[in-house]
Amino acid sequence: MLWRFSFFFALQLAGGALGGWLGGAWCAALGIALASWAAFAWESWRGLRVIRWLRQDGALARAPVLHGLWGEAVERTRRLLRQQQQQAAASDARLQEFLAALQASPNGVLLLDAEGHIEWCNQTAAQHLGLDAERDLMQSIGNLLREPAFNAYYAGGDFTQDLLLPGRESTPSHPVKLSVHLHPYGDGRKLMLSRDVTALEQAEAMRRDFVANVSHEIRTPLTVLVGFIETLQTLQLPNAERARYLGLMAQQGARMHSVVQDLLTLSRLEGSPLPGRGDWSSVRALLLRCEEEARALSQLLTPEGATPHRLQFPGEAQLRAAGEIAGSVAELHSALSNLISNAVRYTPPGGQITVQWQPLEGGGARFSVRDTGPGIAPEHIPRLTERFYRVDRSRSRETGGTGLGLAIVKHALQRHGAQLDITSVLGQGAVFSATFPASRLRVMEAEENQGCSVRIER
Repeated sequence: MLWRFSFFFALQLAGGALGGWLGGAWCAALGIALASWAAFAWESWRGLRVIRWLRQDGALARAPVLHGLWGEAVERTRRLLRQQQQQAAASDARLQEFLAALQASPNGVLLLDAEGHIEWCNQTAAQHLGLDAERDLMQSIGNLLREPAFNAYYAGGDFTQDLLLPGRESTPSHPVKLSVHLHPYGDGRKLMLSRDVTALEQAEAMRRDFVANVSHEIRTPLTVLVGFIETLQTLQLPNAERARYLGLMAQQGARMHSVVQDLLTLSRLEGSPLPGRGDWSSVRALLLRCEEEARALSQLLTPEGATPHRLQFPGEAQLRAAGEIAGSVAELHSALSNLISNAVRYTPPGGQITVQWQPLEGGGARFSVRDTGPGIAPEHIPRLTERFYRVDRSRSRETGGTGLGLAIVKHALQRHGAQLDITSVLGQGAVFSATFPASRLRVMEAEENQGCSVRIER
C-alpha cells in the first residue's frame, strides 16, 4: 500500500517538475494536476476491468491479471468465488446423493408445494400413482389423482392416519392396495409417501381367515362330541346305538387330531432352521413308501364293489437311477405324500393317477403327480396353498382332508429350494409338480470294475 502512495506522489512530483521546467509555477501546477488525473484514470480503468469481469459471470479463468490494490482485490474475489463454487459443488453432490437414495426407496415420495403442485417425485411414486416424473411436474395432484377418497383426505387436512387406495395396476383377480400418507412441512408444503401394502393386506386377510377357519374346524367336531356325550349321559341307549355314537365320536376326535397335527407341522416348518445339505436319502425308498401309502389310501376310499384307482409309479430302473436327495426325509415325505394323497382323494375311483420322477438338464429333477379328477378352475389355483382353502369343502371333509395339506407342501418344498407348480383344466384333471435344484440331488452309479462294484458320485 505504501508503494502505491509513493508512486502517486512521485508521479505528481514528476509532473510538477516537468511543468515548472517548461513554463514556470503555473505550468508546474498544471503538471501536477495532469499527473493526478492520469493516475486516477489509470486506476479507474483497472477498476472497470474488475467490475466488467464481475458483471459478466465471474469466471475464474477470465479474471483480469492485475497488480497492486486491484490485483489483491481480484485475488481475494477469486478465492471467495472458488470457495463458493466448491461449496455449491459439494451441496449439489449431496443433493444428488439424497435424490438417488429417494429414487432407490421402495416407497413413493412426492414433494408438494403449498398449492398442491408436484415439485418432485421418484419413479416409485410415478409407478404407484400412474404419473410421469417429468411431464407432470408442477401439476396439481388433485387433477392427476382422481380418487374421491384422496380428494376428501387432502381437503380435510387431518393427516394423522394413512389412506388406502387401489393401485393403478389393480385388477379383480390381482388387487393392489396402496397406502398414501401426507406429512405437512415448511410453509404449507407437504411430503406425500406411497407404499404398496398388497402383501400386508393379503397377510392380514389370511390371518383373519386362518383364525376363523381354525375356530370353525375345531368348534364343529367339539360341538358334535359334546352333543354325543350329553346324549350318552342322559339316555339309556341300546348297545348298537351306543356303539354307533362312540364311532362317530371317534371319527370327530380323529378329525380334530388331524387338524391339530397339521397345524403343529406347519408351525414346525415355519420356526425350525432350514434343512442342511449333508443328510442324503434315497429317492427310491422315498417313492416306494409314498406308493405303499397311496395304494392303502385308495383301498380305504374306494367303495365296496367299485373299481380302484389306477396308480402308476416309476419302474425299478427309474427309481434306482433317481439317486439321492439332500434334506429332511420327514419333510420331503410329507410334501410328496401330500401331493399323491390329494390326487387320490379328489380322483373318483377308477381314475388314473400317474407319478413321475424326471431328471432335468443341469442336474435337477421334477416330481409330478397327474390325475384324471374333476380339475380345478383357474381362479382357485393361486389360492390352493393358503391354509384351510378348499375348492370343495364337502368333498374335502368326506375324504378326510384338513385343508392344510398343500400349505405344508409349499413350506416343505420352499425349505428345500424346490418350486411347486400347479396346472389344471376344468374337467380334465390336474398336474402338481415339484422341481428340485441340482444342489439337492446326486446320482450314484454302480459300475463293474475288475469284478468290484464301484459307486461313482456325479
